[in-house]
Amino acid sequence: MTEEILAHKPEAQSLCQLHYLLAASLVVVSSAALAQEKYDTAPLPAICTKGANMAMDETKTGSSAGPMAMPTDEAHKELAAGMAKMRADMSVGIQATDPDVAFNCGMLPHHQGAIFMARVELKYGKDPENRKLAEKIIEDQEKDVMEMLAWLEKRSK
Repeated sequence: MTEEILAHKPEAQSLCQLHYLLAASLVVVSSAALAQEKYDTAPLPAICTKGANMAMDETKTGSSAGPMAMPTDEAHKELAAGMAKMRADMSVGIQATDPDVAFNCGMLPHHQGAIFMARVELKYGKDPENRKLAEKIIEDQEKDVMEMLAWLEKRSK
């Protein structure tokens, strides 16, 4: 029935095509938004929490490992130290009264922390893909750090 109407009314065909285009664009836009949200809010994959879960289980059974026991090798010690500095500096940075300044002052140590972690990966990591990713992170994040510092310098005048 609909096909018969469309065959005799070109304006109905155009309107129908427009509806299809609008529906398709809504699907594309909402898919992009969902994909962005997925990356913004995605939980850590199970492989990332495996060691933490084991430490939590040991705590429940009375082990003295503690709830956040981490491996004690040099790589993990350096990662933990870098994270502690990053968290402390971010906490201070986001207290700036101007939201734009707070954003930059919070993101600055975040990016510096990423650079630090990438350097730890290059120092201790063996996987070629991860080492390449670490090099890219350093290159990209250093550019971002320079942009933020330049913005903050310009803003402070």
